[in-house]
Amino acid sequence: MPEALRELVEAELSEPVDPRVTAMAEAIAARHGRASRAVLFYGSCLREKQLDGLMLDFYLIVSDYQSAYDKPWLAKANALIPPNVFPFQNDGLAAKYAVLSDRDFYRLNGPETRNVSVWARFAQPSRLVWSSGKDARTSAIMAVSRAAPTLLAAAGRIDGEPVLDWWRRAFSLTYSAELRAERKGRAGSVIDADLERYERFSPSVVAAIDPAIPGGGWLRRQIEGKALSMLRLAKASATYAGGAEYIAWKINRHAGTKIELKPWQKRHPLLAAISLLPQLLRSGAIR
Repeated sequence: MPEALRELVEAELSEPVDPRVTAMAEAIAARHGRASRAVLFYGSCLREKQLDGLMLDFYLIVSDYQSAYDKPWLAKANALIPPNVFPFQNDGLAAKYAVLSDRDFYRLNGPETRNVSVWARFAQPSRLVWSSGKDARTSAIMAVSRAAPTLLAAAGRIDGEPVLDWWRRAFSLTYSAELRAERKGRAGSVIDADLERYERFSPSVVAAIDPAIPGGGWLRRQIEGKALSMLRLAKASATYAGGAEYIAWKINRHAGTKIELKPWQKRHPLLAAISLLPQLLRSGAIR
């Protein structure tokens, strides 16, 4: 990893956050004891600098799944279909956090996986708000440094394409490889919200791309990505308390819909998701 990119990523990850975000990260880490290695804050709440009434997004990085859980089946579920996602509340704020091992976090930020979920998110700004020590911090920085080069390499550059348009197209491709509730044009707005950041990062990110790694393969990524999204949704019905309400809230917020769940849908989130999916696809609320 070029030193220039690593330094940019480290500086961005070290930028200060609202003290309530730090407190939330510390509480999440404490929940999983000595297995906790790092907590990263990312997503719309970071971009918009708004916390109240929204759901904060975190990733918890752990040493290994067996040590992170009291229940063996949770460790197996996390290893089989990473990550596990859990709701969390602290000091009047609501959050969700995803759990990945050090090994999976490094792998899923790199070009060795077609799964866009992790590297598409960490090619965007994030903050390292808690770590267990220097080694854990260094590991997180190295993993996040892989994300942006992976994103742009996967998209491939069109001859004559301005670099910011390359970023926009790359994010748009990743949105097409997951079940997403965001409105059309959301991928471009991620760039437009912080143009200076992407302009500043671009030279180092482009220099870090390995020319031996081919881009493309997006039809396969789209098919596999949407199937994986459904598998994660099914798993969340067992691991995520209040999962149906959260899914409905997120779709309503990002797609402008007014979904109201019936009592049976709240009790059975997987069946709720299956029953809502055809309607959501037809309306364009998710793609």
